[in-house]
Amino acid sequence: MPFPISSTAAAVPHSSIRKMFNIASAMDDVINFGIGEPDFDTPQNIIQAAKKALDDGYTHYTANAGLQELRSAIAQKLERDNGITVDPETEIIVTSGGMGALSLALLSLVENDNEVILSRPGWCNYTSHVILAGGKPVYVPLYEENEFMLTAKDIRKKITSKTRVLLINSPNNPTGAVISMEEMKKIADIVKEYDLYVIADEVYEKFLYDGTRHVSLASFSAIRDNVITINSFSKSYAMTGWRVGFAAGSREVISQMVKLQEHIVACVSAVSQKAALEALQGPQDALEKMLAEYGKRREILTKGLKDIEGIQCVMPKGSFYVFANIKKLCKCSEEFALDLLKKQKVCVIPGTAFGEQGEGYVRISYATSEDNIVRGLSRLKQYAEQCGK
Repeated sequence: MPFPISSTAAAVPHSSIRKMFNIASAMDDVINFGIGEPDFDTPQNIIQAAKKALDDGYTHYTANAGLQELRSAIAQKLERDNGITVDPETEIIVTSGGMGALSLALLSLVENDNEVILSRPGWCNYTSHVILAGGKPVYVPLYEENEFMLTAKDIRKKITSKTRVLLINSPNNPTGAVISMEEMKKIADIVKEYDLYVIADEVYEKFLYDGTRHVSLASFSAIRDNVITINSFSKSYAMTGWRVGFAAGSREVISQMVKLQEHIVACVSAVSQKAALEALQGPQDALEKMLAEYGKRREILTKGLKDIEGIQCVMPKGSFYVFANIKKLCKCSEEFALDLLKKQKVCVIPGTAFGEQGEGYVRISYATSEDNIVRGLSRLKQYAEQCGK
């Protein structure tokens, strides 16, 4: 008798990103543009705070919602940086990374047949989490001619009587698009009109360029209680392995997320929470240095791509990705990525990993050194020239 796999588990798609990583990991001398995490080490002051926490006995459970001092620091950060006022006691939960916040929010809000509106191309894990929560993903296409920005007009087209949640991601993975203040106001009006719940994924909020401003949807007071804002220490502070994120929203939803977290992971590591507290309250020099480096890398990568015949890209306003158009090279995204890896040992992620709308594109991460970017561009140019013959 075959092992009985649940229909829910079977419906969750495999990750094309992981597929590329697995192939690349078995090869030598690969320039990896597929990485979705900072290549920097966690700043030393954060590491030292974690060591002190161990010496101070932070080796036990914390409250399910997280350390009170960390939640208070998060509340201060949200008010200062995002214009969001929340009660740290009842309206914030510390989670196992941003992914933990996403999962708990969807489990708290979505029931069978509820539709969740997502943008495409978009981070592939969103679809999986919606399916795990028992919901139905409904996709809004993003267009290169609009710099891949999600618009209120396109959202409205997808709303039905079954729509429960709108999930937005700005700055965006994989496109680097940032939703403008003007467009965010229009989205807020739709949320109010249809009384939708919104999960706003803001994990890339620090990664902004050319004076671009990040706007938090929850800062619009009329829909404050409709929005669950999720964020993470992983990207901004190079803390992917520490697994600390958070969510902020109405006490009704947050209380359900806290209850569910008790039954899933109990709480986030106490040491990691103390490290996250230092990230917020300690010196920000390392963060500023890292952000400056990302800005330089973005310029090198986009300039280099413009010099490659057959490839074009929209200048990303946020995150640390370029979503490059390869359609003139006459290859589908996955074929392009696999062939490039095989022939030139350069790893990029096929655009179809982020949905059908990503066909004809590849995601290139500049969360790698300037030297790697220069060498990778050289190999990519050689490959493009061979394709054109």
